[in-house]
Amino acid sequence: MAPPRRKGRPKGFNTDPAQATIQALDRALDVLDLLSRNEGLNLSAIARELDQSPATMHRVLSTLHAREFVETSPEGQDWHIGPAAFRIGSSFLRHTNVFERARPLMRELMQSTGETSNLGIERQGQVLFAGQVETHQAIRAFFPPGTVAPMHASGIGKALLSGYEPERLERLLASYEFQRFTGKTIADAETLRAQLETVRARGYALDDEERTLGMRCIAAPIFNIHAEAVAGISISGPVQRLPDARLPEIGDAVRQAAREITHQISAG
Repeated sequence: MAPPRRKGRPKGFNTDPAQATIQALDRALDVLDLLSRNEGLNLSAIARELDQSPATMHRVLSTLHAREFVETSPEGQDWHIGPAAFRIGSSFLRHTNVFERARPLMRELMQSTGETSNLGIERQGQVLFAGQVETHQAIRAFFPPGTVAPMHASGIGKALLSGYEPERLERLLASYEFQRFTGKTIADAETLRAQLETVRARGYALDDEERTLGMRCIAAPIFNIHAEAVAGISISGPVQRLPDARLPEIGDAVRQAAREITHQISAG
């Protein structure tokens, strides 16, 4: 018996995804992904990065530009993500009211600590940064919405992992790759499990120069009405402004913000 067809899909859709892709659409999505990770690229750079001809990339960019998915700089040299991409991307956040509830508290957290506040969720085994309230300091952490980071080298990632049920955590760790970024990056599952116990005991996680030397992040998990860790809130900044002496104070502030957001989303 053939497997049941999922709603919204035509008959005969149960095929290998690699055989069902549309090449032109795939190229357009590659362009959007590339531009989302850069501050602006010219045609030659886009073609080079994606290993495509400039003529092909120009057609893709012209199509996306007509629908406002990309836009050019005032000089017309560099390409950037456009407003239509932002509108569609923002619709992802409407699946949950976490971001709506978190935004005011993120702003308060930034003002009280003087550092950048971030909101992240788990997406396909990584942290997806969904929002940020930047500090006015000249040197600051920067995680634009849509940026992804590995769970083991992120304050929000470890905060989320600390709230997972044991079975879910072990499923993730079974195939997890511990990429090293600095000498302080966690390198194995045993060390991560031990650190998660500390996170649960004190209520907040710490990224202590584990992804970027000179930067620290303090994060706490946000739970839904079912007591599931669905997001994390954090404060990020340079080690000089987040010394050991400030960690308990800022950790408590982040933890309290996470608790307030948890209360709000659980109350509806």
